[in-house]
Amino acid sequence: MGHTPSPEPTPDPGQRTSAERGPAIVQGRTIGIVLAVVLLALAVALAVALGGDTGGPAVLPTATPSPTSSPSAAGSGSTGTPPATPSGTATATRTGVPVPTATAGGGQTPRPTVVVPPVPTTPVPAPSPLPPPPAFPAALRGLDLEVVPGAGRVVALTFDAGANSAGLPKILSTLSGKGVRGTFFLTGTWAGANPGGVAQIVAGGHRTANHSMTHPGFTSLTGARIREEVLGAERAIRAAGADPRPLFRFPFGERDARTIAAVNDLGYASVRWTVDTLGWKGTSGGLTAQAVADRVLAGLQPGEIVLMHIGSNPDDGSTLDADALAQIIDRIRAAGYGFVTLDALLG
Repeated sequence: MGHTPSPEPTPDPGQRTSAERGPAIVQGRTIGIVLAVVLLALAVALAVALGGDTGGPAVLPTATPSPTSSPSAAGSGSTGTPPATPSGTATATRTGVPVPTATAGGGQTPRPTVVVPPVPTTPVPAPSPLPPPPAFPAALRGLDLEVVPGAGRVVALTFDAGANSAGLPKILSTLSGKGVRGTFFLTGTWAGANPGGVAQIVAGGHRTANHSMTHPGFTSLTGARIREEVLGAERAIRAAGADPRPLFRFPFGERDARTIAAVNDLGYASVRWTVDTLGWKGTSGGLTAQAVADRVLAGLQPGEIVLMHIGSNPDDGSTLDADALAQIIDRIRAAGYGFVTLDALLG
């Protein structure tokens, strides 16, 4: 009998030969490499864009390789570029400037770090110097004024401060209540010891003036000592917050042509008084508040300059000028007069 050949076995559709599997493996590797290159290119583009925002070059980002690779590729010893997974991240840095991290696959960019520059310190301008004092009229040079010339029916109330300040609160209260402003001649020693009193005088809208530093008699002083007394008081009064320029009153009213000229050369006009109330003598000297007021009214005239004192009598502690002030103001007004400060002398 002839030999009948055995039929060849029919290949299983679910099985592939080695020859058939080879191209599939190559094709899978190719697709993986292409995907890795595309992702790397996207990461590079994103890093370059972020680096451009900072105004300088950025280091190229690095892609995190895929944690899983084909067993065939691992076993083949291939040195091709490993594919990057979509969840990989790319970072870029620049010297001295933090660059935010970009997520390659997440589609979200974290907020950049905000670097706040230090606030520059603005220098505080130096305080402006006081304006120069008003120059007193040349017609006042060489004079020790006893009235306000050409002032009309007005009176200037003036107060000397060289001892204590016992009468000051009542004086300031009365002037404020009556709507009258006065002129206060301060010694430098008093101003230095009573800066609060100086501040109250200025706050009340009153005029300050110079009464020397230590209240000495001037006719026995040298020119250098006169300068020290006048300018020393000026510095002390200004340090307390007031400006006495350009009005000066001699201590005890003691003056002569030489001392008046010396004071004028220092920028001050000399002011005396029309009437001294003598309230400084106190009750121990036989005075009363009524007697003080009567003296002022007896000397009433246009431009009258009234001399009063802030301090109390050292023996009896009385403050007759402060006690008589309200009556003095009322009686002067009843006589048809008003009130001015000694700024009226300056035009």
